[in-house]
Order: sequence, then structure tokens, then C-alpha cells
Amino acid sequence: MERKITKRIFVGDVPIGEGAPIAVQSMINTVTKDIASSVKLINELSAAGCDIVRGAVSDLDDAKAIPEIIKNTTIPFIADIQFDYRLALAAAENGAHCLRINPGNIGSDLKIREIVEACKYYDIPIRIGVNSGSVNQKFIDKYGGVNEDSMVYSALTQVELFESMGFTNMKIAIKSSEVPLCIEAYKKISSLCNYPLHLGVTEAGPFFRCCVKSSVGIGTLLSMGIGDTIRVSLTGNPVDEVKIGREILKSLGLLQEGIDLISCPTCGRTKIKLEEIAKEVEKRLKDTKKNIKVAIMGCSVNGPGEAKNADIGISGGNGKGIIFVKGEVVKKVPEENLIEELIKEIEKL
Repeated sequence: MERKITKRIFVGDVPIGEGAPIAVQSMINTVTKDIASSVKLINELSAAGCDIVRGAVSDLDDAKAIPEIIKNTTIPFIADIQFDYRLALAAAENGAHCLRINPGNIGSDLKIREIVEACKYYDIPIRIGVNSGSVNQKFIDKYGGVNEDSMVYSALTQVELFESMGFTNMKIAIKSSEVPLCIEAYKKISSLCNYPLHLGVTEAGPFFRCCVKSSVGIGTLLSMGIGDTIRVSLTGNPVDEVKIGREILKSLGLLQEGIDLISCPTCGRTKIKLEEIAKEVEKRLKDTKKNIKVAIMGCSVNGPGEAKNADIGISGGNGKGIIFVKGEVVKKVPEENLIEELIKEIEKL
């Protein structure tokens, strides 16, 4: 798919926009000034494939913790600021790689200018924007409620304010918990400006709902070539946000790293414990960095023929199974040995 080429910025050493790989972000749910807990979680996120992490800076102690956090982690840290411009200044001074602010709740233009000047001085970008709960009332009145127009023009007013202060080192987020509104808002703002866009369906809920809403919302926009960074908004373990985000990218061919596991949905022809096998194979291969497609198929109908595009796979029936590579059968084994023999063959690739 053809991606829109947007302005290039950097968050730490991670390039955003201008065709750079789409960055997967998450946010720690620890208190930032609890350095040990924050560092532990950030390193777990990094190991799962997170490219950039965000942490809430709610007081001065949170801001002062940033240097120690950065010292003990390897991915860029974004300081999330709400309301108090002085915390934005402190976060920039303490080495944050980017600030996330909503200019609408910061206050006067004078306070915003101080933030802008600090970010110019430290050469760090700002993520700005709105969500459906923080739209400027002026635009709600003008466009008849919270919709793509009121959201987009509320955000663009912020962009124009920053540009008037000589600042263009920014990316934009314009989120909603409603998937159709999210899609329409991002489509509109993408057509009206060239800044990199951070995608997400906000407040997407617990695991199952989050997977569905994020995959539909983020996936639809990415399939249109829109988006430069993503964050899955999960009520749960942030590490799972990263895993879901990476799978969304893999499903669209936007990330070529790690195992792509495909498996059939089972039916009356399935004669092996396919669900158990698929789960165990997924568990055994979760840390594999090889870029290969692995197929777990339940019968000869969905065997090497239907999964011929897989690099390697298994197909089973009546207590036994076959292992195939590039559609060619290489081994027949008892069902109880299928997983071990499959792993051995994968290690050879």
C-alpha cells in the first residue's frame, strides 16, 4: 500500500514520518517517579517491540525522575503533560525526548510560548491534538457537536498557533473512542496538513473489545496510507498494547519481523487437538525474530495446498500429521511429536 509522505521528525533516535517505519508506542501505568517500577515496565515494553514510551508527569518529582529512567532504558521517553505548563518546562529540562500536551488545557498563549521556546532550545518535538472529549467549544458550536469537523479544526487551530510561534517540530493525534468518528477525523486532517499523525482509538476498553476496535480503526487508516505512529489503548497490561499493535502492522505487511502464525478455524474434519497445538506453537515461538510464516492446519483440505504460501507448517489427522516446507511434505510424524518436530524444522530455516 502507498503511504502518505509526511514531515519527518525525530523522537529521540526514532524517525517519525516521511516514510519511516511506523513506530509502535505505549504508555506506562506506573507512577513515573517510582523509578524502579517504571524502568522495569519500560524494559518489558521494549523487549516486546515497543519503539517509544510515554509516561505521565503529574508533579515535579515525576519530571526529576526522567534522567534516571532514560539512563536505565533504551527507547525514547515522552512526557505526558496535563494543565501545568511548568511541568512541561521541567520535563524538557530533564531530558524528555518529546512532550505530549493538549494546548487547550495549558492556558494562555504566553504559557504555550514558554513551552515552545523550551522545545526549540532542547530540540524536542511536541505531540499535540485533541480527542473527542477535549474539543474547543467554539468549534462544537460552529459545527453542531463533536464530529470530524469540530475535532479537526480544533486541532488545526492549535497547529496554527504553534506555527505562528515558529514551531513545526510536531506530530498530531486526533482520537475518539468511536471508531467511525476516529476514521473520518484522521482522514480529514490527513487531507489538510502534512504533519505526521499518531493513530489510536482512545479508551478502547478491555482486551477483547480493544483488539476489535483498535484493529478496525487503526487498521483501516493504515490501509489508506494514513498514520506514522500507533498506540493501542488497552485497559490492561501495556505490554499487550505493543503485541496487538505489532500484529496490526504485520497483518497489513507493514512490519516484517517475527513469526506470522496462521491457523484454520477447525471444523468437523479436524481430527487433532488443533487449538492446543496452535497455542503451544505460538507460545514457543513468541520470542523468535525470524521473519517466517508458520501454518497450523487441521486436515488435508487446509493442509499444504491452502497454506502453500507459508514457509513451514503442519497438517494433522487421526493421530498423526505432516510437516511441510514451502508446500512440500518433508516429514510424517505422530501427533504427540508434531510440535517438537516443527520447532526443529523451524530452527533449520
